[in-house]
Amino acid sequence: MRAGPFRTFEKSRQMSDSSAGASAPPTAAIRDEYMAATHRKRLYSGLMLVVFVALMVAGFRTADARNAGGFGDGWHNVLDFPAQVWGEAIEKAGELPGHFVTFLPALIETINIAAASTLVGALLGIVISLLATRGLARWPRLIPVFRRILDVLRAIPEIVIALVLIFVLGGGPVPAMIAIALHTVGALGKLFSEVNENASRKPVEGLQSVGANWWQRMLLGVIPQVAPNYLSYALLRFEINIRASAILGFVGAGGIGYELKNAMSWGQGQFDEAAAIFILLFLTIILFDQVSSHYRDRLTRGTVQ
Repeated sequence: MRAGPFRTFEKSRQMSDSSAGASAPPTAAIRDEYMAATHRKRLYSGLMLVVFVALMVAGFRTADARNAGGFGDGWHNVLDFPAQVWGEAIEKAGELPGHFVTFLPALIETINIAAASTLVGALLGIVISLLATRGLARWPRLIPVFRRILDVLRAIPEIVIALVLIFVLGGGPVPAMIAIALHTVGALGKLFSEVNENASRKPVEGLQSVGANWWQRMLLGVIPQVAPNYLSYALLRFEINIRASAILGFVGAGGIGYELKNAMSWGQGQFDEAAAIFILLFLTIILFDQVSSHYRDRLTRGTVQ
């Protein structure tokens, strides 16, 4: 009689152990499943790499075949032009300071184009980004429309917009400023929208509860939270726009890029002017890169007084 309860307890323990073992998957099965998933991932990654390399090789061969001359036949001439430019610049080194003074107004014009386009693009980007953010948009049903507008503005290169505007408005800094500003709206609007997603909604709800309109909710409840990120992205975009405004000068949009195109088109004998413009651009980009990087770091770390 005393052994009965003990045998009952042992039988119940064995049944519970067997049921637990049946419900838990074996370690070997988990390992096999993990190895199979890893093998599939490596296989897919390898296939994507092969496709990418094949596309690059095919594109290079197609471009090389359609060129007037093959890359293999003329690759040794790649450094000839820089060698001629710097060789002539060294020979006429005494004239470089005068060239710096001559092309300084064009450089200032380029910086003004970049600054104006960044300011206009950032302001419009802020408005459209708020209208394209879930939970903040004034018209929630139009969020996809505003997002597609940002996509279109970001997808069209500045040089394409500038060429169209130059055809309509003529050459000068105005087409360059409009083209860069439109592209800046698309680029900064996307970044600002992502920043808005992380903003706290509590200040907005508090302002709405006391009767604030949409503009007041955005200016007082959202902008103070995201202003450091806005400024950081705007400074980064300003650096990019300096380079973009210099490039647009090659298509007749004014600025130092236009002067560089003229200096290069005259050919040998004017390469010292091209070298002076290269040096001015190089120093300007380094200067603004360092300054904006410093202030962007302070803004993102919250150390600005």
